[in-house]
Amino acid sequence: MKASLISSKTFKFIPILFITALFSIQNCNGQENEQWITFEPNEGPGNGQHIVLVSGDDEYRSEEAMPLLAKILSNHHGFKTTVLFAIEPETGEIKPNYQNNIPGLENLENADLMVLFTRFRELPDEQMRYIDEYVQAGKPIVALRTATHAFAYSENSESEYTKYSWNSDAPGWEGGFGRKILGETWVDHHGDHGSEGTRGLIDGIEERNDHPIIRGVSDIWGPTDVYGTRELQGDVDVLVWGASTKGMTPDTPINWEKSMMPVAWTKTYTLEQGNSGKVFTTTMGSSEDMESEGFRRLLVNACYWAIDMGEEVPDNSNVTIIGEYTPTKFGFEDFIEGLKPIDYK
Repeated sequence: MKASLISSKTFKFIPILFITALFSIQNCNGQENEQWITFEPNEGPGNGQHIVLVSGDDEYRSEEAMPLLAKILSNHHGFKTTVLFAIEPETGEIKPNYQNNIPGLENLENADLMVLFTRFRELPDEQMRYIDEYVQAGKPIVALRTATHAFAYSENSESEYTKYSWNSDAPGWEGGFGRKILGETWVDHHGDHGSEGTRGLIDGIEERNDHPIIRGVSDIWGPTDVYGTRELQGDVDVLVWGASTKGMTPDTPINWEKSMMPVAWTKTYTLEQGNSGKVFTTTMGSSEDMESEGFRRLLVNACYWAIDMGEEVPDNSNVTIIGEYTPTKFGFEDFIEGLKPIDYK
């Protein structure tokens, strides 16, 4: 009698388990050839608002950093997240050094926030127009590391978006997207690239002590070096200063012989037609930098702030890494080959 009862219960659960497994397999198969990935939101303050994270740099492994950040935002905070990649059209594989193709930028049409981490891209106009429309609408941006030089157009380019190039001399867009929208374009490596890291120091100005972006952020360190900046353009508030460290591990001392540089700031950008938008920029952000809990919290808080949810930033926002995360060391041509977007799902 007891055995019969167990068998009956087991039988009732088999169809449910089978259907669930079948749906999961079909869902994965359906996404196998997708050129971007989407993480549906869990419950949380984000309430399903859509964040589109655009990767596409050939040195700092944004293709690894952006999926990690997307998972944290969707699983712990309730945002819907979509991650875009640089894709080689012939294979459908992620190729960070393929400069001219980031499929899925049309997702920006219904995005509440764009997180940008690209480097020297020259996208075709049919893709670039989605970024331009997003910017022209005055929508918020969170920008990482090489986003200061996110775009690079050749001298003979016939694109209508050449003003976005990092070295643009177009009137009103000198320095391109980086300087016009974010506050700075590419300048130089202030730290010794490959031998010095960055220690993030929180700005101690009293009125910023409770800024939502730095709430709960007590320690920031990353192995990428400090980027150089000139005078930041616009109404910029520096929240984190970067000091060079005398080595590539968190316990190495600061190199006080070098001046500090801004490594995280906020800004409001204003366009010719009057639209304006909120920006958070950090010149940190490699996949290895993402191992810093303080840096992950800085980014999550910045996303809240950018979507006008600053008051809802937790005192100690959950930035626990989901699953295994073993970032690849930054460097050109050092990306993991043969991967497709689904592999980061």
